[in-house]
Amino acid sequence: MPMKLQQLYSLTRQAMDRYRLVESGDHIAVGVSGGKDSLALLYALQGLSGFYPKKFRVSAITVDLGFEGFDPSPVEELCRKLEVPWHLVPTRIGDIVFKERNEASPCSLCARMRKGALNQKAKELGCSKVAYGHHKDDIIETMMLSLLYEGRFYAFPPYTWLDRSQLAVIRPLMLVPEADITGFKNRYQLPVCKNPCPADGNTQRSYVHRLIRNLEQENPGVKIRLFHAVVDGNIPGY
Repeated sequence: MPMKLQQLYSLTRQAMDRYRLVESGDHIAVGVSGGKDSLALLYALQGLSGFYPKKFRVSAITVDLGFEGFDPSPVEELCRKLEVPWHLVPTRIGDIVFKERNEASPCSLCARMRKGALNQKAKELGCSKVAYGHHKDDIIETMMLSLLYEGRFYAFPPYTWLDRSQLAVIRPLMLVPEADITGFKNRYQLPVCKNPCPADGNTQRSYVHRLIRNLEQENPGVKIRLFHAVVDGNIPGY
């Protein structure tokens, strides 16, 4: 059965409670790329803002990387429907990464520049926190990427304080499996925007995603065990 809105609220709230991700008076910027994860996060936080004991408010920020064919209007329409203020940040990140710099491994630079643009806009809006749409599978994949390519046991934590920008980064969907987000997207017909990035599907993360999927097929339950290894593995922030 596809995940219902109440289930999304429940898992998001569990993460918020367990890791104290939200405090009273927070103004949270949700980075909305137009993908299913960020749209589900927007639904969850805006809904919870109406009844969570610690009162907070939400704004949505979409960073336009400048790729031809990107149309953020469905995101704008959803924000209007959910009554969330929406802000578009136009950039030339795509041109800089793929044309001017011609990066062989573009994802790292692109991510840094995108986060920089998002954080700058969040500060302009007076936000105290930025929420990313990373889900349970993202955490597992990040741990595997760190093991395979960096030789260390690491995954990004639920809460991160950024000294330079004086912002906190939170990941409220960290307990939600990707399959449930896909089901939620289909059930509620989320207006997912096509990703026009030339590197989409051809990254190290894409490879690790396929690797873990194969491991799960051959060893049912391996994803759950990998996730518990992260949560119980003494990684800072957990």
